[in-house]
Amino acid sequence: MAIIMTLFICVVGFIIFQRILELLVARNNEKWIKSKGGYEVGANHYPYMVAIHIGFFISLIIEFMVFKQAVSRFWLLLFVVFISLQIMRAWVIASLGRFWNTKILVLPGAHVVKKGPFHFIRHPNYVVVTSEIIIIPLMFEAYFTAIVFTLLNIIILSVRIPKEEAALREVTDYKEVF
Repeated sequence: MAIIMTLFICVVGFIIFQRILELLVARNNEKWIKSKGGYEVGANHYPYMVAIHIGFFISLIIEFMVFKQAVSRFWLLLFVVFISLQIMRAWVIASLGRFWNTKILVLPGAHVVKKGPFHFIRHPNYVVVTSEIIIIPLMFEAYFTAIVFTLLNIIILSVRIPKEEAALREVTDYKEVF
């Protein structure tokens, strides 16, 4: 049981630490984009997205601690997928560089990034996040968290992606690239 708790603390601790670092990177990138004339789009849905992500961690921790301190019998496979997603996340962030952010920020006249994973998938960051919301809870048999937050993520992305694409079409070369 101590090994399972240690695995959980290590994985969830890593993800929370990673998210905090990402928020610092996002804040720095936001200042840079805005200094170049960029602006935020869809700010009204952003607090809901943040609430979903915070709620995900709270739900995951409660479900694991209160209901079932276990790992999936497919834990190793799920962990390999999780590590692959972290590599993909790093690839996305590196490919976008100063344009990566947790908010929808657009810079008029900028060229849309079409390198890295964007060469193959239009929204690789959303693929990573959606996959994580499924994989992480499944690693620890937190099925309620996996189902509820996958549905909430689908709802928020159904609002976010159209706003992002519309803003990019309006002020960048998004139409020509995609």
